Amino acid sequence: MTLPTTAVVGAGPSGLALARAFKADGLPVEVFERHSDIGGLWDPDNEGSPIYASAHFISSKTKSAFPDFPMPDDYPDYPSHRQILDYLRSFADRYDLRGVITTDCGVESAEWTGSQWHLTLQNGEARVFDHLVCANGTQWKPAWPDIPGTFAGDLSHSVEHWSSERFRGKRVLVIGAGNSGVDIACDAAQTADHAVLSMRRGYHVVPKHIFGQPVDVFASAGPELPTKISQFVFGHMLRLLNGDPTRLGLPKPDHKLFETHPIVNTEILHHLSHGDLAIARDVERFDGNTVHFTDGSSDDFDLVICATGYDTVVPYLDASHFEWRHNRPQMYLHAFHRTNPHLHALGFTEGDGGGYLVFDNTAVAIAGLVRMLHEKPGRRDEWLRLTQTDDVDMRGGVKHIDTPRHANYLHLNDYVMHLKKLSERFGWASADPARYRRLRAVEAGSVE
Repeated sequence: MTLPTTAVVGAGPSGLALARAFKADGLPVEVFERHSDIGGLWDPDNEGSPIYASAHFISSKTKSAFPDFPMPDDYPDYPSHRQILDYLRSFADRYDLRGVITTDCGVESAEWTGSQWHLTLQNGEARVFDHLVCANGTQWKPAWPDIPGTFAGDLSHSVEHWSSERFRGKRVLVIGAGNSGVDIACDAAQTADHAVLSMRRGYHVVPKHIFGQPVDVFASAGPELPTKISQFVFGHMLRLLNGDPTRLGLPKPDHKLFETHPIVNTEILHHLSHGDLAIARDVERFDGNTVHFTDGSSDDFDLVICATGYDTVVPYLDASHFEWRHNRPQMYLHAFHRTNPHLHALGFTEGDGGGYLVFDNTAVAIAGLVRMLHEKPGRRDEWLRLTQTDDVDMRGGVKHIDTPRHANYLHLNDYVMHLKKLSERFGWASADPARYRRLRAVEAGSVE
């Protein structure tokens, strides 16, 4: 019986996880990548990549690696973008994934005929597959704020930022206090004549190390606490470590810890306390080089960078294939289409820890579903009933604020545990590293 074929769009971290999972399960898979090499957004040469020179992981190497493939011992706690790119390419080479990846070959369009996917590639070639996985990433289409007025200076999006040298001798405003915005503001603090970070609301600032350990390693060292207790304990710990951040001009958060993605950054408090960076409220309007803020203050700038996030797009698919919320496609567990079991997605989520473990577990589940639908078609209806009725909360009991960033936000431990329950229910292979060790042994010729 011929095995089902699967096309994956994108050879970033999620596409690589899918390639390894499908290979380990013995399923045919082809990955199409529009760029000339693998790595996705971590390759700054990839057109539209949001990577900048000072970019590092905000989760530690200990908690960020793929199962059975730890990051090198000589990597720092928080690897640079260059190291992450090297790691991803080493991962692809270690599992011989390049043989199923076609670079310089994006997907122009994908049409579902009711039984198969018909793909048109950028080179004009037409291909047919049984399954399609969207793994093209979420940080490629800049989201611009709607600000009245006209700015007379240099207005750009953070996707265009590369080096702090751009700020030298200038008055710089960064709009947006996500982790990239705070990084860029810290870049500006080092070289600009005047650096200001505009924040819509207050955020909890989490240092990258607590008691000498990466914060995610420290947080995972003990038992997982109930949400309210965890908020209380870690909230008090942050107050002990940071003091009262409002003394430095940071707005008081309007939400509890963990109800938004926190600012994971050690440098911002340093620059604020040294006067190299100032905080402003949300932008109300532009007027030439003058920027007016919602608290009635104003300031003059030469350069404004909008670190205001990205809209998720799936450019090769008609938007009607998905239900959308906050410009994010809504799917069962953010990975499985609720009515078409031949359409899947990976990497369209964000969570409270390193994503590569989640990518791996989800990739294994997608491969398991593909095999199950092929070998046990009688379970198709059971699966579809589940996708349409199972609204399990994957937020760890946290009520996140209602913003686009949090539309697909996950508590990663809960998510991985639920995937494991599904694997047990439907008989899918687990994400146990042993399956990857066997894959390596087969490729080395030591196992038949």
